Amino acid sequence: MKPRIIVCGLERTGYKIFRLLRQQGAFVVGIHHKPISGEAAGDVIIGSLCAAATLTAAGIQEAHTLVIAGAEDELNLSIMMQARVLNPHIRIINRLYNHNLGERLDKTLTDHLSMSVVGLAAPLFTFAALGNQAIGQIKLYDQTWPIQEVYIDESHPWLGRQLSDLWEDPTRMPIYYLPLEGEMNLISAVISGQELKIGDRLIIGIQPRFRPIRRSLIKKFLKILTSLRQFQQHGQSVVVGAIVLMAVILTATLTYMSTELSLSVVDALYFSVGMITGAGGNDQVVENAPNSIKLFTVVIMLVGAVVIGIWYAMLTDFVLGSRFKQFWDVARVPQRHHYIVCGLSGIGNRIVQQLHSTGHEVVAIETDSNNRYINSVRGLGIPVIQGDASFRTILQTSNVHTAAAVLTVTNNDATNLEIALKAKGLAPKIPVIVHYADPDFAGMAKQVFDFEAVLSSAELAAPAFAAAALGGRILGNGITKDKLWVAFATLITPSHPFCSKLVKDIAMSANCVPLYMERNGLRVQGWDLLTTYLNEGDVLYLTMPANRLYLLWRDERISATQA
Repeated sequence: MKPRIIVCGLERTGYKIFRLLRQQGAFVVGIHHKPISGEAAGDVIIGSLCAAATLTAAGIQEAHTLVIAGAEDELNLSIMMQARVLNPHIRIINRLYNHNLGERLDKTLTDHLSMSVVGLAAPLFTFAALGNQAIGQIKLYDQTWPIQEVYIDESHPWLGRQLSDLWEDPTRMPIYYLPLEGEMNLISAVISGQELKIGDRLIIGIQPRFRPIRRSLIKKFLKILTSLRQFQQHGQSVVVGAIVLMAVILTATLTYMSTELSLSVVDALYFSVGMITGAGGNDQVVENAPNSIKLFTVVIMLVGAVVIGIWYAMLTDFVLGSRFKQFWDVARVPQRHHYIVCGLSGIGNRIVQQLHSTGHEVVAIETDSNNRYINSVRGLGIPVIQGDASFRTILQTSNVHTAAAVLTVTNNDATNLEIALKAKGLAPKIPVIVHYADPDFAGMAKQVFDFEAVLSSAELAAPAFAAAALGGRILGNGITKDKLWVAFATLITPSHPFCSKLVKDIAMSANCVPLYMERNGLRVQGWDLLTTYLNEGDVLYLTMPANRLYLLWRDERISATQA
């Protein structure tokens, strides 16, 4: 029996999840606060999302899974608690922005899985910036692998190669095989020695590469010296104030030296500085001086007090305010081969962290000085330029002409488009990745403006929510020929339908692809995996169509674990 699934909150992400589940043949009901054009009343229940009456009308007591897809954590928590009161055993997929709260809820509540649109979409933006045309992601070996679709054409190096050759490569994980003619399971193609032909397509997981960056202190110091030209922009007023103060001190020193006071250079300088700064000096110097010198001293004392007061204020603002931070950030902007992230939104912050953790140099541009992520990003040693990235000077300050890629990920689609167009105008050859919230227009924007990638976080995250709703803890997902497939890990128990069976036979009969297996802390993969019998306690990592997961989930008590 197929599980009954309720999707609560049919905005962009929620409605995409709803349509995906229905497309995969799931028994799904939606809940929304207003009618949706084209949807029948029985398919979408209208009412308050957290009201008991609305959830009851959607069949909460008989439902297996509830997907809460709203954008507000507070509302999602209210829905979750109301649902658990009405059905204590229901499985809940909860969209939460607060990652720490989500982790705590997952540990506290049974059958509760927290997922984040930002967390799911950010890696795909990162992969796009690195040059991978990823269509999905999968967690293997404690790493997030990008999933690519490979099309075999006349010039492809894999043309004529046997699929069995790719099966042994540990850095590439074949996931799905789509021959041009007919249909063939990937494992059947591998075992039979099937050759890749023109028009065939492969879904491949690519192992990510890390490149740690180490720089000596000398290089860092030289980099700061070469960037001191930026000081003119941020510290010009401080320098001008210092020059005026030095001019006043020099004028007083020369005046006292040239009069009848017969002061040496050191004595005249000492007296002038003490008098102007208020630190004190030898007052007897001017007691017997002519009236003209006394009047000059009075004027210099007044002028000096004004100048030094203004200069102290500017110096304090520069050092203790934001100007010094801005100068220091700009001075540390890489000269080339760096990634520019425009907008420290939730997804922008994740992208910055992922690029930094994989050893790439990053520059962030953010307009809001009170942004919640600025301090944490700066804490990683990443320069943050405060300003509007749509301005030419700000992009030039970030060295856009020599950057590896530009990512525009603010919370405003029009702003992202404006920044992307300005970046392309300044550096036409630089790859530009654009965040566009509306999934229906993301593809149009890419086609019209010819950007390298225009990605919608709702479009990227929805398949993961749908896959999780269909079964267990999901390690990865993707869509091939309108079919949603998922990657997951399953623990082999005595009642498991795979127990005591040969992995090769399971793969061909269940239309799944085994990725690797863990047994007693050891990993088995490649040809050895295909010829292994599954025993109790083994953990098998595999991919299979999402619309077949319900055959294995719950009734057979397959437990999925997260890698």
